[in-house]
Amino acid sequence: MNIWLTRHGQTNLNKAGLMQGLTDEPLNDEGIRQAQEMHARVQGIKFDAVFASPLCRAIQTASIISGLPQEQIRVDARIIETDFGRWEQKPYKKMGPAMSLYWLAPELFPAPASVETVASMVQRSRSFLADIKDMPYDNILVVCHGGIIRALRGCLEGRRNGIRWRPRPKNCEILVYESVPGGFRLAEKSEPPKG
Repeated sequence: MNIWLTRHGQTNLNKAGLMQGLTDEPLNDEGIRQAQEMHARVQGIKFDAVFASPLCRAIQTASIISGLPQEQIRVDARIIETDFGRWEQKPYKKMGPAMSLYWLAPELFPAPASVETVASMVQRSRSFLADIKDMPYDNILVVCHGGIIRALRGCLEGRRNGIRWRPRPKNCEILVYESVPGGFRLAEKSEPPKG
């Protein structure tokens, strides 16, 4: 089995440098272009299942990349973006020390009050991956968000802390994890489309 893991295309909140967690923001023109370019790159791959977060930017991206209508995308709430609490839609550069330190190094600094913890993200990711890893499929596309991808990657790579925080996931960058004895390994990385 191969798990094709990607972050949604760009939105206007991404472009403005704002924290975008549970806000249901659609793709902008650049985000649509990014997803269309990734669709062209994966021509010839038959996705046996396509999963997306419930947020429209992920569903749109999943539909464009896979070529499936949005109604055929399997929506799973466990891969929704991190809840940024009171920092939602705040500029990344003006978050203040507590949130800035946490988002820079969650291995060292706790989540501020109202922000989802790493432990919660890891638990959601493990639950989702446990359900899909034994499906009788060759290729699964998973489209979600920059925060939760860090936990999904950590779980797929068997990291003790459950996260792979760096490098920051880019819009429409595709990471392909292939099943190997005992787990998964990163087999391929497709750079995101250049704007």
